[in-house]
Amino acid sequence: MIPAGYMAKHIGTKPDWLKADNVIDIYSVGDCISKDFTDYIDYWKHNGFWFFDSPQVIKKLSEENSISLDGTTLFYYEVYRLEYHADDPSWREFKPEHNIPVQVDIPEIKTLAGFDVVTFSTGAMPDCSPLSCNSLAENIRTNNHCLLDTFEEAKQNLENGELLKGEPGPYRIFAVYLTEWA
Repeated sequence: MIPAGYMAKHIGTKPDWLKADNVIDIYSVGDCISKDFTDYIDYWKHNGFWFFDSPQVIKKLSEENSISLDGTTLFYYEVYRLEYHADDPSWREFKPEHNIPVQVDIPEIKTLAGFDVVTFSTGAMPDCSPLSCNSLAENIRTNNHCLLDTFEEAKQNLENGELLKGEPGPYRIFAVYLTEWA
């Protein structure tokens, strides 16, 4: 897994339309249900994976632009080095945005919450998390945070087509960690 960066998110509770009884809240990488702390793209402080290299970058951006971080949870992400393409089907290498540097500070303390599969139909920026956004957690076993427990489950559910029933890919597997503000 490759260090991809950090994101502060407002955690959403399970929406009424998601009929997955064990899910309590949504820790998805996608911004559809659990919203990012702001629409950060226009500030151009993100790295080539479209996350942040450190919690300090998020804090500084927030302070300089009067963006409140109250009520946010800090996540640290790692991404599998290959993305899945359903059209062949095959695993292919991908790279971060080539003209945006990536220098992720790895957290000293991180707690694995699970694994998410995220669509990247627009290219470099994460789109949707089919487990939550497309209600696939109704038929695929997830944990309380609408994530898969293991990398192997994520990979298997892509290869057997279960996670391809939502938004178009390519698809990337992320390890989703909770971490602390430094």
